Amino acid sequence: MAKTLPEGAQRLVFGGLVVVLVSFGIYLSMGGFGGDDGSEEQQADEESQGQGGGQDSGEPATAPSPIETTDLEEMEVLDWFPFNEDEFKAAAATAQGFGQAYGTIDYSQPPEEYYGPMEELATEDFADAVEERSGAGALWDERAEDEIVTEGRANVKSIRSFDDESIVFVVETQSVPEDGSEDTEDLGDFAITVVKSGGEWGVYDFQPAEAGNLGGEG
Repeated sequence: MAKTLPEGAQRLVFGGLVVVLVSFGIYLSMGGFGGDDGSEEQQADEESQGQGGGQDSGEPATAPSPIETTDLEEMEVLDWFPFNEDEFKAAAATAQGFGQAYGTIDYSQPPEEYYGPMEELATEDFADAVEERSGAGALWDERAEDEIVTEGRANVKSIRSFDDESIVFVVETQSVPEDGSEDTEDLGDFAITVVKSGGEWGVYDFQPAEAGNLGGEG
């Protein structure tokens, strides 16, 4: 027959059990055994997927279609440029005409007669400063002092650069005395920038080719 504990001992054992149960409950509420950590990580993953989280939205991505390629024999080179052949030729004629006018001087006429043809081929802004910006004033003074009448010659040598609005030509220029008393003078190569405005080409800049003129209106 089991022996019954005294009443005092029973109270002591009961109190100890209560303390153990309370401590165990606190331990579980604070994430004991690592059970809650896994749940929290799983919940975070689910929330991330629900919000997109960089994952696929469920709609299939559209794959790019293969580009069409052109055989070498069928390539149209001029299609790669901002101007067609006729536009390039018209621009070149403007640059070449300006170079020719630059070298054509009759000292017996007023200097305005010399600047006039260049101004007609220039843009409005450049026409107002042809004498200074092109160096034509200095060339006029030289021919007037020597009393030489010359005919200008010019020829486009190459295209230096171009963009959607302008082309820079390298133009060779000469000055040929009309009376044949002097030798032909090479005036040098000039970088002549032409721009298209109102359907017509106009010279926007004119300077020695070695100056590094790259064109543009800025």
